[in-house]
Amino acid sequence: MKKMTLALAAVLLVGTAHAASVKVSEPGLVSYTIVDDAAINEPLTDQAGDPANGRKLAINRKKGNCLACHVMPISEQSFHGETAPSLYGVANRLSEGELRMQLVNAKVTNENTMMPSFYRVWGYNRPNKKFIGKTILSAQEVEDIVAYLKTLTEEQ
Repeated sequence: MKKMTLALAAVLLVGTAHAASVKVSEPGLVSYTIVDDAAINEPLTDQAGDPANGRKLAINRKKGNCLACHVMPISEQSFHGETAPSLYGVANRLSEGELRMQLVNAKVTNENTMMPSFYRVWGYNRPNKKFIGKTILSAQEVEDIVAYLKTLTEEQ
């Protein structure tokens, strides 16, 4: 019984140690803190996100391109993707910090995800030379898309 209690205590300590904050800093990018391997709770910029611009970015095939994988409440665009979860009602399922984490680097929460990391400059496989050292989205664009996604409260 004593060995089982010690083993359980060790598992609990490991679990507790794992639930922490990690500061991420990359040259040329805004530093941010990942909380519990799940969220970036603090905005990347001082300026509030613009949901209208976030919507434009989400459907822009050269920027957010959310439609490539997700079904979204954007009726004027056809050919929504079906390989990722629907974004209908996403604001009810994920917090602002969790949404930000998914946009910045979804590989933190799921290393096997197909979702690109929109705000990092390392870890890509064979990027085109013109994209080396550049993010897909700027810090403000991440905040704009997060603001837009927070408006998606209605289920399909």
